[in-house]
Amino acid sequence: MPGRRKAVLQRLDRAPELPARARPPRIGAHPGDVQPPPSRHGARVATASRTLWLLGLVAASGALVAVRYVDVDIVVEQSVAAALGVLMALGLSVRSGGRPFPAVALAVLVGAAAVATQSPTLLAGAAVGTGVLAACLAVLGTTPASSYGRAVVEVLVAEAVASAGALGVAGFRVGIDADRFEYTVLALAMATTVALVYRLGGGLHGLGRSGVVLVVAAMVLLVVGVAYTAALTHWGSPGLRHDVDSGKLWLHDHLGAVPHPIEVLLGVPALVWGVTMRDRRRQGWWVCAFGTTATASAATRLVGEDTWTVHTALGAAYSIVLGLVLGYVVIRVVRLLRGKPGRRAATVEDTGHRPEPPRLQPLH
Repeated sequence: MPGRRKAVLQRLDRAPELPARARPPRIGAHPGDVQPPPSRHGARVATASRTLWLLGLVAASGALVAVRYVDVDIVVEQSVAAALGVLMALGLSVRSGGRPFPAVALAVLVGAAAVATQSPTLLAGAAVGTGVLAACLAVLGTTPASSYGRAVVEVLVAEAVASAGALGVAGFRVGIDADRFEYTVLALAMATTVALVYRLGGGLHGLGRSGVVLVVAAMVLLVVGVAYTAALTHWGSPGLRHDVDSGKLWLHDHLGAVPHPIEVLLGVPALVWGVTMRDRRRQGWWVCAFGTTATASAATRLVGEDTWTVHTALGAAYSIVLGLVLGYVVIRVVRLLRGKPGRRAATVEDTGHRPEPPRLQPLH
């Protein structure tokens, strides 16, 4: 049986494991300094707020789908699109750990001014803002995946959030060049996501040599792909453009739609690999940042479209499926190149899952 002094020391050692009310007072502390456990009322309010936000997002998206098939005043559709943009701003600010009030106030101001004035410039700005918010929120709304099946679920969730943003973008009914609009949203969404991911991914110094090579390769692929597509569209030779158009027409006739190359080759594989890497290392956020190319493309998918046609849905499905297949190949190749870990490393890999906050809670 331990002595009195030893028993007191053991009790103090176990104090952090005890509930707040069961802990002994600190040395030199005054009566009443012990903090009570957190109130359950606050947790219930937070849960109710997240539930209301999610229901509002679903309701606004459903309303935008309905008004695209029902003849209503264009102001009504634009008002719902503006409300969806406000919900996107609220979700992204909370998820990224920022202050919700400035983001929501700015979204309300821009949306209300665009709808009230019917200014083409303000409507275009509100549409671009909604697309950027949806693309960023779709990436930050993912969670780490411990298996390939879970990674597929995360990609589908990201695509669903981005598709909801596409409904909001199309709801503003802005007459603008689709390619220019897509490039604008892609550039702004990439810049915003990289700025948000910088702290989540531990900064550039945490990438390591292989991570830097990966980021540089992805940037080169993105820049070359976008630049080549733009150059081919505007300055390509008539013969080359005819061959490309013939290939697209063949795919459309035989498959019903044409998959988006950026989503297939970069966006979806980056999301698959990134959420899988985040299960072990937070540097996986840097890989997920390039998944913005997929979510930005999805958020601008309905620009210039009157309805969600079968052609649009098939194109999205083909892009996701082909990107998932390529992502699986990338994961297998990376694991093959790294080689089989030793017994101790395998044990750490099996048990060393990295936790992150749930999907609807702040990341930091």
